[in-house]
Amino acid sequence: MSGPIRRGLKEILRKDPSDVVILSSLRTPVTRSYKGLLKDAYPEELLAAVLRATLSANPNLDPTRIQDVGIGVVLSELGGSKAGRMAMNHVGIPTSTSFYTINRACSSGLTAITSVSHQIATGMIDVGIGGGMESMTRNYGSKAIPTVLWPELKTSAVKDARDCIMPMGLTSENVAERYGVSRSDQDAFAVLSHKKATRAQAGGLFDVEIVPVQTRYQEVNKAGEKIGEEQQITVTKDDGIRANANLEGMAKLKPAFKENGTSTAGNSSQISDGAAATLLMRRSIANELGLTSSIIGKWAGTQVAGCRPDEMGIGPAIAIPKLLGYVGLNVEDIGLWEINEAFASQAIYCLRQLGLEKQLEEGRVNPKGGAIALGHPLGATGARMLATLLPEMERQGLQTGVVSMCIGTGMGMAGLFVRE
Repeated sequence: MSGPIRRGLKEILRKDPSDVVILSSLRTPVTRSYKGLLKDAYPEELLAAVLRATLSANPNLDPTRIQDVGIGVVLSELGGSKAGRMAMNHVGIPTSTSFYTINRACSSGLTAITSVSHQIATGMIDVGIGGGMESMTRNYGSKAIPTVLWPELKTSAVKDARDCIMPMGLTSENVAERYGVSRSDQDAFAVLSHKKATRAQAGGLFDVEIVPVQTRYQEVNKAGEKIGEEQQITVTKDDGIRANANLEGMAKLKPAFKENGTSTAGNSSQISDGAAATLLMRRSIANELGLTSSIIGKWAGTQVAGCRPDEMGIGPAIAIPKLLGYVGLNVEDIGLWEINEAFASQAIYCLRQLGLEKQLEEGRVNPKGGAIALGHPLGATGARMLATLLPEMERQGLQTGVVSMCIGTGMGMAGLFVRE
């Protein structure tokens, strides 16, 4: 059932019974933490919404055929494992289906998708779901950076060990300073992200990937006091996109992490709430179940690489070349790129280092905007990016796409996907 990774574009595009194929890749809206329309939703509530939508999108698949569900999550109590399994059973996936959560910080969603893909590729399972969930409204704050650690780590003689808990904003400043990324370039990149996301939203380009979420919403004032009655709402759109974003407004924002720094609230990713899920199975099983026509793509390989914790944002510039070498492709072989915009500083550096400036201009890098405009719900981001990548590959008629992101504590991850 399994075999070595195929190398070279011709081999990667070839259809094989052992392929790990994708039947659906969906996400909830991504909304602003504390202020957005999903602020009162639980992370497992968001997961339930996207799992229910996955079942609805695949009505000819008996839920009992789903053997395992892996979900990326970073901040939830106990890793979200208990609540996540409860949500899975709640929406109709049976108790015979196993469940787990996985945490590799910002790449948790892509790690979960990769983990399920590996399970399928090695014959451990035939059908599975990989995805992610995160409510940063409920769980951000002190849980994001550990405050209770083995004391010896905080005073370690090894700087890289101490730097693993460096605030992410300071790593962004390090990248900007070390690699010459100016404030003006960061602001321009952020404005471009919002403009692309605004156009995509206005043109309905997100509609195919987003599933509505029915939840509650309680308005609060600036003091955090509740106003009026709790409302029952249906959330259908991302709400972090700023249609009026402009260079003048960006330039007025103060540095958020360091005096005289260049990273601001405007040119950094937004903390957000959201969830996403991808249904995966072996191609031979899809054929056996009569689901061949439902295949929309396939997973074709993933690589992860480490870098210095104090400049963790350069991760994609290390992981992407490692991925391309692993699968035997060149930059020119990739049609579309989704590279997480944790900070404009690191995104710009990575594009420069990878030689992707032309692809950015051509609308083949984050063509619908990225995390600066859409938000970065940690555990869900990698899965959200795949849900955004696949429909855009179809719209542009592209065959290959890469999802990549930097990872807190100093790593990068990149995954290759093929459209069908």
